[in-house]
Amino acid sequence: MSDDTSSDDAPTNDGQRFDRLPATPDEREVEGRASRAEVLDWWHERFGIEPAIFEGYSFWEKGAGKVWIFNGEATDPSEVEAIGMTFLRTRQEHWKPTGRAVSRFGRHATKNVIELDPRQASRFAAGEDQDLPEWDGDWGYLIATHEVAGESVPIGVGLYLYDELRSVVPKGSRADLPVVE
Repeated sequence: MSDDTSSDDAPTNDGQRFDRLPATPDEREVEGRASRAEVLDWWHERFGIEPAIFEGYSFWEKGAGKVWIFNGEATDPSEVEAIGMTFLRTRQEHWKPTGRAVSRFGRHATKNVIELDPRQASRFAAGEDQDLPEWDGDWGYLIATHEVAGESVPIGVGLYLYDELRSVVPKGSRADLPVVE
């Protein structure tokens, strides 16, 4: 169907168009679409990032659960290929932050952040999985950081399961970094 309604006139997701996330779940018209409130709650609950950090940003969905963040407003972004940056994947069992979102906003995180030493950070950036039984935090997606010039810097998204940190750094973003201790 070329319009955004099905035969029963209920709005549906059009994977080729950007649609603004509804403010709250009560305002949801498209089944399965996350709301702005749910997105902010998730970042706060998972990573301790205060919702105020995202003031001034609008959230958009294009495709099935691909949430984009845009600094500002857009009146009708439906004809563009991209707006802002990819931020979060929501239409799956466990929501997943993008590496770009973690790079931009991860410094505000207060929980589910794993600090990697130089050797671990190098392996992580190269896309290697590694045993890290010493992590005593939550399982699931974590923000991996590394100290650079005395400051903790986000380097990507990791998935921690069964005492193993899995690097989910995309192949095109992986790097061979020298280990400087």
